[in-house]
Amino acid sequence: MISVIIPSRSELYLQKTVDDVLNKARGEIEVIVVLDGYWPKAPLKDDKRVVIIHHGELSSNFGLRTSVNRGVAVSKGEYIMKIDDHSALDEGFDIKLTADCEDNWVVVPRLYSLKDEGWTKDENGRATFDAGHVTYPPTEGTLSGKPWKWWNENRKDILIDDCMLSAGACYFMKRSHWNQLGLFDEKNYGAFPSLENLEVCLKTWLSGGRVVTNKKTWCAHRWGERGPKNKGWNYSNGQIRKSKENRVAAVKYTNDFWLNNRWPDRVHDFEWVINKFWPVPGWPDNWKEEIKKWPGLI
Repeated sequence: MISVIIPSRSELYLQKTVDDVLNKARGEIEVIVVLDGYWPKAPLKDDKRVVIIHHGELSSNFGLRTSVNRGVAVSKGEYIMKIDDHSALDEGFDIKLTADCEDNWVVVPRLYSLKDEGWTKDENGRATFDAGHVTYPPTEGTLSGKPWKWWNENRKDILIDDCMLSAGACYFMKRSHWNQLGLFDEKNYGAFPSLENLEVCLKTWLSGGRVVTNKKTWCAHRWGERGPKNKGWNYSNGQIRKSKENRVAAVKYTNDFWLNNRWPDRVHDFEWVINKFWPVPGWPDNWKEEIKKWPGLI
């Protein structure tokens, strides 16, 4: 069975997303919806395959990491899949993803923009996202991710291909792998920002696993305009201040944790993943020396 975890901060597209998951699955499935600080005005449709968790309040929600963790904690499936609450999936996505998922893999479907009309992929919308790359911290301020244009254009026909860093909108793995990675760290990131894709992908690569894009199937994600209002999120001034404080702490922690090889369960150092995908956009040849000049990194 596959357990699909949907953390939700807004009801705007939630029912459409849940319906789509249930309608597109071909095998045994359960959907765990985690309502983070709100109740929908219209209750979700009854379905024996859907479990609903509610925690927090509108002005004091828990954030994505805690929401996903609590969803996984009550789930029962052999496989764990997380998707955003504004997404659509391919017909039979569950069969296609399980067919190409090894014990220590994270599998991500090809990512398209979501077309509201028909609630399906928009092949003429935002560029298809197959893989991203880790950003260079002295340029971007923190280890994060960006779409890898060259990779996406030149390796589009490799149906099961390495992915340095996923977008985070959707990912799939065996429960045993989730447990091995110890996801998610709530203490050092807080409610915002999530940086979930960085933790999922780097822990997988550095533990000897593999992150792959399965281009035989897809997920469509509603990108829209930047900013929370586009997805129906509502935050108080206090939450916004907390977000800014968390971001400063999370950025410092993230850079130190990965670049200084703080994860005790790794079998590779951070340098290994950079070398595996070299050359990585934005990273200079002498990056190991250059980052020592960046305050608080090395």
